[in-house]
Amino acid sequence: MSDIQIRRRHNLSAKAAKLAAEKIADQLDEEFDLAYEWDDNVLIFKRSGVSGELVVEKKEVHIRVRLGFLLLAIRPRVEAEIHRYFDENFGPDTGPKV
Repeated sequence: MSDIQIRRRHNLSAKAAKLAAEKIADQLDEEFDLAYEWDDNVLIFKRSGVSGELVVEKKEVHIRVRLGFLLLAIRPRVEAEIHRYFDENFGPDTGPKV
């Protein structure tokens, strides 16, 4: 297994941030057939070979994606797509580069 972890600050209200996360989940469901459900402010998603959670906090979102062995080769593409989804739904990354 390989984990991708990304944190992103946002300036949205709690409700708007949760709606943005829901939009991302809908796009992922449509594009990759990911099943998802909410547990309070945590969006849990999974499909064969992929699982993870997106935590929506007051001023930050945090995603952790676990890729199975067969998907390790596309990890850079998955990570780039996450950044693109975050840019589109939460705004550009303004935090420090690590």
